[in-house]
Amino acid sequence: MSTRVTDSEVREIIDIDVSITNITPFITIANLLVTDKLSNSGLSVEMLKEIERWLSAHFVAIRDPRVKSESIGGISTSYQGTTGEGLKSTLYGQQAIMFDTTGTLANFGMKKASIGIAEYSLI
Repeated sequence: MSTRVTDSEVREIIDIDVSITNITPFITIANLLVTDKLSNSGLSVEMLKEIERWLSAHFVAIRDPRVKSESIGGISTSYQGTTGEGLKSTLYGQQAIMFDTTGTLANFGMKKASIGIAEYSLI
């Protein structure tokens, strides 16, 4: 499978823990998502590449959460994101959403609402 981005291009935008030596799985899922959801969207090849790069970083950050804040005295650390936020759970996912001017990623994973109408008959 041919991806749009390389390992080194993803590492340009995210610091990766030394324990994660292979980021190919993160690039692969980002590539599949971009190809499946955005390849026919009308976005330029260059923009698709950037979205794939930022999505790859997003998936790395899911595996290796980014520190949001630290405290020394009481030894406290909080991390970016909340489970269930999808692509919005990391700054990298938020950037990918911003780059996607079609709105596809902003709506990705959201449940579709439906409304049923009950029929009544008067006798």
